[in-house]
Amino acid sequence: MMVCFLLALASLAAFLTWYTTRASEALVAVLIPPLILLLSALFMVRGYVLTNDEIIVKRLGWVTRLPLEGLVNVAGDDAAMTGSLKLFGSSGFMSYTGVFWNRKIGRYRAFATDPARAVVLSYPARKVVVTPDDPQRFIVRARSMLKYRTSGW
Repeated sequence: MMVCFLLALASLAAFLTWYTTRASEALVAVLIPPLILLLSALFMVRGYVLTNDEIIVKRLGWVTRLPLEGLVNVAGDDAAMTGSLKLFGSSGFMSYTGVFWNRKIGRYRAFATDPARAVVLSYPARKVVVTPDDPQRFIVRARSMLKYRTSGW
């Protein structure tokens, strides 16, 4: 909420500067804060849906699909994102989305809203971090789906 307020304040300041000076640079600066807000909103994580075949990450306007096929392990780790370095993406404004790295889990992709609720999805060649509202319930359901898929039923 504070970031939204600061972006609105920056846009207002740029508008007032443009209004008094008519400098085109100030007019461009008016548009930058709303653009940051719009792009952040587009990539934010709105929730997760666990199906028989995949984990669906709900975004604003589209979904990202994480297949259960090839998923090796699902583990909760409230410190999974601690000390992470953002390689590409958003790190905290509306969500943590993108590619990150830390010493604990290496390079990973994040679709997160609350790092304290981190669940690490391990695939043979990659790791993904999600943060469901109820990590324990998510882990139990995901693991049961994995057993169901590997048992051949």
